[in-house]
Amino acid sequence: MQQNCSLSLVLMVVLLAAHHSLRMNLLLSVNKPDLMTCLELSFVVPDDELVTEILTAILSEIRFDSFMQEKNILKAYIQKELFIEKDLNYLLKEDLFQHVSLLKVEEMPEQNWNAIWESSYQPVIINELCRIRAPFHNPDSAYPYDLLIEPRMSFGTAHHETTSQMLELMLTIDFVKKSTLDMGCGTAILAILARKMGAEPVVAIDNDEWAFNNALDNIILNHTEDIVVQFGDVSTIEDNKFDIILANINRNILLADMKHYAHSLFSGGSLLLSGFYVADLPSIKESALLNGLIYKTHISKNDWVAALFQS
Repeated sequence: MQQNCSLSLVLMVVLLAAHHSLRMNLLLSVNKPDLMTCLELSFVVPDDELVTEILTAILSEIRFDSFMQEKNILKAYIQKELFIEKDLNYLLKEDLFQHVSLLKVEEMPEQNWNAIWESSYQPVIINELCRIRAPFHNPDSAYPYDLLIEPRMSFGTAHHETTSQMLELMLTIDFVKKSTLDMGCGTAILAILARKMGAEPVVAIDNDEWAFNNALDNIILNHTEDIVVQFGDVSTIEDNKFDIILANINRNILLADMKHYAHSLFSGGSLLLSGFYVADLPSIKESALLNGLIYKTHISKNDWVAALFQS
């Protein structure tokens, strides 16, 4: 990153793109060399999803390729030879990151990171009915729904509580012949399960180009090519209506778009939401009620919530 480059312009682009799909527990790199020495940088981040999303996006622009967040600690990984300290220092001087601090830098020994990642990246099982696996896992016919997800850098591998809880709620709903929208689809994992459960037609929308392309790849991997993947935001829905809408995004976007979701549901339709904390549930419920939606139930895990509403 050159110092004469306008970081504010980069931030504006990131903000306009609404990088909700970069809000994640883990970003996965698919093009790392097998043997390398990495640096692990630990950042203390504020309780502000948008700031963390933007920080993650900008770090990826200066060659960081993997990220993991645990509460208010964001760990970022970069190949040692690619790390340029002055770029990082310049970034952290931005006003937006005034509450972000670098806690420590640790050198990770040279290892076969791809092999380690594959050995630790286990399939996710949801209610003994749905199994989500990566391309290097073998299929297992014991599960009615087998989902093959190539995560790349898109949110939605089912390892995060929000995704797994959305899948859990979905398994309690009848999708047969139900028109379904996956709003902010990421990997399209929710759309794919909906289609495998009998939903039709199924539309998946995301405003992140990487997620959009990843979704296209995943629907092919899962032989669900009739899912319509669109690039855009909530305005892409226009006047279309659905029996079921799935939205695993974040609190602010869910609140901002609630009226659109309510307008786009058929009478008696279901709205499944996640991407927010337990403390946010009252405001989500209030917004839903103001838009004519009825709260039905919710589940929570590690302070994350998935909730079901009905029109």
